[in-house]
Amino acid sequence: MRSTYELVRAHYDANLRHDLDGMLADIAPDCRWTEMDGFPCAGTYVGKDEIFKNVFEVLGQQFDGYTFTLERLLDAGDDAVAIGTYTAKHKGTGKTFNARVVHVWGASGGLLRRFEQFTDTLRIAEAMR
Repeated sequence: MRSTYELVRAHYDANLRHDLDGMLADIAPDCRWTEMDGFPCAGTYVGKDEIFKNVFEVLGQQFDGYTFTLERLLDAGDDAVAIGTYTAKHKGTGKTFNARVVHVWGASGGLLRRFEQFTDTLRIAEAMR
């Protein structure tokens, strides 16, 4: 069975390939995915369908070139912590942003079961105004 670190690494490798199916492949049906308050798709969503609809689809509708660049991935046993940067251009304003971000992941039973995002929501809000 793959470790949390390996599951998260596979998620980000799929992200680099722009492979949405690969990004969602190891998401558990009961995965709780939390986007930070103040973020365009803030809230907690459960399962692949809700995550796709309320996160990936929303970001694709509002931004061009939305990218997460992974700088470090830390192995913490049943958890993994990713540190990186978001960049994108807001479709409505044409403004770009660059925001630091941390993702905290949890897994068990060979599936990703928790995701929580921490980011500089001010930078993103400024691009949306």
